[in-house]
Amino acid sequence: MSIALKRLNNSNIEDLVGLSKLIGWDYNCEEVQTVLESGRIYGHVNEEGRLLSSAAIINYKENLSSIGMVIVNPNYRGLGLGKAVTEACIHSITKGKFIMLISTPEGEPVYRKLGFQPVSFVHKCLCDNYLSQQHASLHNQYDVQFYRDKDFVHVNQLDRRAVGADRSQFLKIRINQSKKSLVMKNSVGEVVGFGLSIQTPENLILGPIVAFNDQIAITLINELSKNHLGKLRIDIPNGKERFLQTLEKKGFKKVAEPPIMMLNSSELLVRNNSLYGIAAQIFG
Repeated sequence: MSIALKRLNNSNIEDLVGLSKLIGWDYNCEEVQTVLESGRIYGHVNEEGRLLSSAAIINYKENLSSIGMVIVNPNYRGLGLGKAVTEACIHSITKGKFIMLISTPEGEPVYRKLGFQPVSFVHKCLCDNYLSQQHASLHNQYDVQFYRDKDFVHVNQLDRRAVGADRSQFLKIRINQSKKSLVMKNSVGEVVGFGLSIQTPENLILGPIVAFNDQIAITLINELSKNHLGKLRIDIPNGKERFLQTLEKKGFKKVAEPPIMMLNSSELLVRNNSLYGIAAQIFG
């Protein structure tokens, strides 16, 4: 059996969506396109041209990269494909650069062998019926607005402080992909929070959500969820337990706590505690 490892491109988008469906993951063509435009995807292909594995790496500034979309066709597990395709991502960037990923239970032993170590975790939360009407009103000094291009400099600054790295290239692509992009401004017009919603086949993903406080974050989620009839998903960083409890009262249920793992670092980059919802597990 001949299997080749190669870098993937736009011609592989439908195959990547199909591969993700084999393991029940919620990717569509738009999501894969965003990954390709933001970073690189590698995969194994057999002699018939069938895609057997994938892994993606997204490069940010401030010496940070993020790995995700690590998938192996269930019929080809046990051949070391997952390890090899993840190594391809690692070897594609400057040696020693900090790399983060959010692991599945099945993947964690493989990542540990590659040198990754757990440093934190996220709360994966799903909701079938969000109670948006039950929320405290904000004071008059705040205003929710639709994102406009002139807001990008301020949005990018908020995101950079929240994540610890400049993700400007990815952020522009993600905003273009979003169903809704909102900013919260104070009485003098300063951006004090922003949030995006991304529609996938199964869920409306809420993230990134960046805000100065819980109340701003909740208001952004209310507005992003307004009039949405399907399922919602948000992945909340560790340390936001009070915020998590508020969302649980509104209909969210925590279904998993996947670990955040790092290579070449024993901790996350410095953050300012304003990240309430990650963009998606692949993007960190």
